[in-house]
Amino acid sequence: KYKTILSRTSLEGKVEHNLSVDRRRCWNPASAVRAVTKIDGVAIAFYSLHICSTRDREKIGHAYKLVGEVLPKETTERVIVVGDFNNNIGDAAMNTFKKAGFKATWKDLKIDVSKEYTYNAFDPKKNLGVIDHILYKTSAEAKTRDGGIIELKKPLSDHKPIWAEIIFPRELKTKKTL
Repeated sequence: KYKTILSRTSLEGKVEHNLSVDRRRCWNPASAVRAVTKIDGVAIAFYSLHICSTRDREKIGHAYKLVGEVLPKETTERVIVVGDFNNNIGDAAMNTFKKAGFKATWKDLKIDVSKEYTYNAFDPKKNLGVIDHILYKTSAEAKTRDGGIIELKKPLSDHKPIWAEIIFPRELKTKKTL
């Protein structure tokens, strides 16, 4: 399961976090790649992922491992998590991100994801809804200015591309306390 982070600005702090869990529940290996970039001197940490769906309430799966073990150790205040979550907004796994202080760009854009899909671009009759997401850490006081699902006449992948323009304030009003 491949992931990438493309940036016009240099990337630092590159690392891959292993998210593999009990094989009976999810496919493995699974991971999230992380890199930090600075835009006009402001650091933003990006996590790109492709994880399996987590349909149970036992809190076991790739999403729970990312939220419970990796993201709490992040020291950069502005964080964006993007990729194929294989979960719909409102699923138990996606709600863990919300409880951890992350917001889907779809909310700011007022896109009703129950009426859209990002998978399966090749066979829309067999779609799974919107399972690709861009999330940002709410304590960073960001807002999504624009974004959406890109509709292509001839799909390049089984997933439709998604995009978002997220605006972070240069100075945060709330300071992170240790």
